[in-house]
Formats: sequence, structure tokens, C-alpha cells
Amino acid sequence: MKPLVILTRKLPENVEERMKKLFRVELNADDHLFSREELIDAVQRADILVPTVTDKIDAQVIGSAGENLRMLANFGVGVDHIDLKAAQSRGITVTNTPGVLTEDTADIAITLMLSIMRRTNEGERELRSGKWEKWAPTGMLGRQLRGKNLGIIGMGRIGQAVASRAKVFGLEVHYHNRSQLDGASEKELGATYWRSLDQMITQMDVISLNCPSTPDTQKIMSKRRIGLMQKHAYLINTARGDVVDEAALIVALEEKHIAGAGLDVYENEPHVDERFFTLENVVAVPHMGSATEEARIAMGELVLINIKTLVDGHSPRNRVLARL
Repeated sequence: MKPLVILTRKLPENVEERMKKLFRVELNADDHLFSREELIDAVQRADILVPTVTDKIDAQVIGSAGENLRMLANFGVGVDHIDLKAAQSRGITVTNTPGVLTEDTADIAITLMLSIMRRTNEGERELRSGKWEKWAPTGMLGRQLRGKNLGIIGMGRIGQAVASRAKVFGLEVHYHNRSQLDGASEKELGATYWRSLDQMITQMDVISLNCPSTPDTQKIMSKRRIGLMQKHAYLINTARGDVVDEAALIVALEEKHIAGAGLDVYENEPHVDERFFTLENVVAVPHMGSATEEARIAMGELVLINIKTLVDGHSPRNRVLARL
């Protein structure tokens, strides 16, 4: 009998159609968020569950899984919403979809950078509201990107893609990472490595967060580190909401201790602190980093490949292991 695959969210239509040809599939036709009870029911019945970032697959959910559950084929790169150790202890394979959303997430980082520094969202709101009266020499003055120091926190695939784009815009690229890139990569990106994150932050005009969410990176931009930023500096976050102390960030924005922030992710998604919406020095978008047709279809294709590889008796290439 074909394995039962349960999807917690609606995926691109062509991906779902291919799944239906290969497996027994339960779809989420109305794309509602699974309740905890629905997640537990799904893991009790499924051979393979396809969760997304909106599903909290913790130890209790995994502990409720039936004997048939073999795989959590995550639709997305980040797996901080899955208890990897609990899954590993039950012999449940966890996979993700790396690589295919790198370029689109990097695009969003640059988009946020441009929007907040050039004040395009403010300008659009003024235009739509009918408040714009005329061009003025001192109207809507922002900051140019060229010549500014960009500090990237997390120099993996996405961080490097941000760096390559930043170089084109004339930014001076700096980075902090768990390990230094090789000399050839640094030369190609024009990137300068900083061993001390604190020291890098004090010298940057823009900070871009591109690190995964791990115990080591949670609130890596703490109240203290936000306090190290220059008053004219901007914070861009396309990583995960929990890598920033949101309460401290809001205070810094309200009191103009930093110039602004461009945000794609939030600490308690889908709930967003409403104070962000009252601040003119914030550009906020709803977790759109990988939101292109091309990326989402490619993510679905990787999910299919991961599932088919496991079903055929092989170890999926994109298997994610817990740090023990």
C-alpha cells in the first residue's frame, strides 16, 4: 500500500497533483492552520507528515506519533519548529528544503534595505493618503546605500547571496559567522570577517540577520547589542523572529536610538506586536522571503524528492540531524 502523506498546509497545485499520483495524500484544501489536536491526529495516522514553519512539532506531538510515522518532510529550510532530538530518538527522519529559496530571501533582504533607507513605504503612504503636495528639496530625504558598511550576521547560503547583491549596490560588506570563509570566497564577495560580533556592530550602518534559529542565536541581537548600534544604523531581519529581542528593538525604534528596521519575520508569528505598525521608521512585511512561485514550487519538488528517496529505501540528501 502506498504511504499516507498528510500536508498541514496548501502547497502549489502542481506539487499536490504530483503527490496524489505517487502517494495516498490528505490535503489541507482551505489552508487553515492546524490546531494542536489536528497535529496530534495527523502524526498518529500518517506515514509521512509534511509540516511548515507554522506547525510546532514539539516533543509532546512527536511522543503522540503512531508507529507508522517515518518522516517529517518539512516544507522550508528552518526546522526550529521541530524537536529534532525527540524525532531522532523515535527514529523519525526529518528533512528540509535548502538552497532553492536562497536567492528570493536575499532579494527580500535587499528590498527591505532599500525600502527603509530610501523611505519608499513612507512616500507611498503619503501619496495614497493625498497628503503629498509637491516635490521639495528637503522632502523624504533618506540614506543612499553606496559606501555604507553592511554587517551580515550568518554567512551561509543566504548571507553570501545578500553579500553579492550588496556589493553591486556599492555597500562595504562585513560579516560575523561561526567560521571564517575561505580566502577565495571573501575576495569574490569583497567581505571582511569580524571575529567579534560586538565590535562589528559598533561600526556598521546596516545589520542584516541571516543566521538560522538555534539555541546559540536566539536573541543574538539582544538589548545590549541593539544598544551597540550607531544611531543612524538600520536593522534588517529575514532570518527568524527569535534572533532579535523584539521588546528592546521596539524601544530603540520608538526612542530613535537606531534609524530604522526592515522586518520579514517576527517572534510570535503570526501575531505581530502592533507597536511596529505605528512606527514610521519600520518597514514590515508578512514573512515573504521565499514567496515566489518559482521558490515555492522548487521547495515542493524537494519535499517530493525527499519523500520518494525515503520510501525507496534510501537516506534523503536533505536529512537534518539533531545536535547531540
